[in-house]
Parts: sequence; structure tokens; C-alpha cells
Amino acid sequence: MPLILPDQLPAIDELKQENIFTMGYKRAGSQQIRPLRLAVLNLMPLKITTETDFIRILSNSALQIQVEFMKIKSHTSKNTPIEHMLAFYRNFEDMKHEKYDGLIVTGAPLEFIDYEDVTYWKELQEVFNWAHHNVTSTIYVCWAAFAGLYHFYGVPKHNTAHKVFGVFRHKMLSPELPIFRGFDDEFFAPHSRHCTVLRKDIEKVSGLHIIAESRDAGVTIVEARNGREFFITCHLEYSPLTLDGEYKRDLKKGLKINKPRNYYPGGNINKEPVVKWRAAANLLYTNWLNYYVYQETPFNIDDIKE
Repeated sequence: MPLILPDQLPAIDELKQENIFTMGYKRAGSQQIRPLRLAVLNLMPLKITTETDFIRILSNSALQIQVEFMKIKSHTSKNTPIEHMLAFYRNFEDMKHEKYDGLIVTGAPLEFIDYEDVTYWKELQEVFNWAHHNVTSTIYVCWAAFAGLYHFYGVPKHNTAHKVFGVFRHKMLSPELPIFRGFDDEFFAPHSRHCTVLRKDIEKVSGLHIIAESRDAGVTIVEARNGREFFITCHLEYSPLTLDGEYKRDLKKGLKINKPRNYYPGGNINKEPVVKWRAAANLLYTNWLNYYVYQETPFNIDDIKE
């Protein structure tokens, strides 16, 4: 089934070359089908790249999904043309009276800033609280996962001595859960962050369940509220060359940065990275949409409750 996207969204041209089927809002409106409504709060600086990454991964579902992009009113993007933001994004303020089957909150490069010092922290807290009452299931990614765990459950983040950077092996602690249906016994996932959450802090909180972790990258997926919330510290949505781009960007800035681990063949940065996480990424998001969104959301979207 197609993803329903705003007409003229830049990602569409790239996705068509990958044989990914999309449909505009107008055409979709003529069909006698209620698509799943999925909002994406995109906090990443390179918004068009992030849009494409998530749309690509969501396109593997057999469900018809209408994707809508959300932004924080109190923050102006410095790396994305204002024309793009006006054309394809809506302020949370204009969306908060609506309900959604699913929500994805992306990461943001804010690890070194205290939550209360983030300029849009209060509005982000509003989004988090709104999601509790108006969204069937939410995925919080990387920094958003840390922020959500802190906001809802008081779990602190801790800066790491070195950047958690590379592609790491993970094990599932609850492999019987539908979110892991079809997974191999272990899976790989990219990480790119300067902070973490600790198992001991999460285990103090009733209702939080660590369902995947890595020996090298730590806590990776936390589940809460019977699957209505997933806090994911890795970046399964990353394209093959995202870590490469981040590494070379930081080198150009003169920053002290180690090569991403387990990424370049033989550790040679001149060789094309080998993708090890694509299957797990596709399975996780497809399972989420099928088992935690589609099968749990009411037919009448206005019936969504906390």
C-alpha cells in the first residue's frame, strides 16, 4: 500500500527511484479507506534527509499511512529552507486538537544541554503530554527517547566518556514481543550519541521494561504502557552513509572523533560501509505499525484515549 504524503515533498522523487509507491493527499481523499494517521515531530537539523529516512522505512508496511510533519513553533530551523517548512510542516499548536494513530519523535543534537535549558523544552513537554491522550502508540528516537524517559519517569541521562558511535550488536530481552516478530537472535543497529541511560535507573521505575540492549552501546529499547511508548536510543532509520557523513563532517570541523565502530570494512574509511541493520529496521517499524498501531487503534480515530 502507498504512503500518503504532501504533494511536491522532496523525498518523493528519491523514493520513486527506489520503487517506493506514494500517493498525494488529494488522491487519497477520494478513496473509501481510512488510512492510519502518523505524525512525525522532526527535531533533526537536516530535516529533508530525516524525512526521507523515515518515509523509506515506513513504506515497507502493507498498511496505508498518511504521514504528517510536525514542528515546534518556538524553534526556527537553521538548516532547512523556510519555504520547505511552510509547505510541509504544521506547528504542534495547530495539530494538538487532533488525534493520531502513531507518532514518531526524532532525535536532536542536544546531548550536552540540560533539558530545562533547551529553548523549546516547555513546548516539547506539551507534545509529550498530548501524545499520552491523543496517540495510540509513540516511538521516541535517540535524544527524544532520553527526553521522554526523563519527562515521564524521571530517568536521568548521563554523558559518556566517548561518543557512542558505530554499528553495534544487540540482544533482545523479550524476544516474544510482537515488536520483534521475525527478528534473528541478535540484531545490529547504528548509534550516534554522547549520552546514555543506565539500566539501574530504569529498573527503579515500575512500568518501564528494557527489551533490547547492547554490551557496547547499553540500553537500546525501553517499552512502556503495553507498547504505547517505545524509547529507542539507536538510529535504525539511518541510511547506509549517514554515519560516514557525520564522521567526515566532524573531521572537517577539526573535532576529536573516533571512527564509527564496526562500520567501515576493515576499518578503512575509503571503503563503502556494509549495511547490517536494514532488515531489523524494516521489521521493527513494520511490526510497530501492525501490532501496536493498526491492531490497537480504534476505527473512529476520535475514540483514542490515554
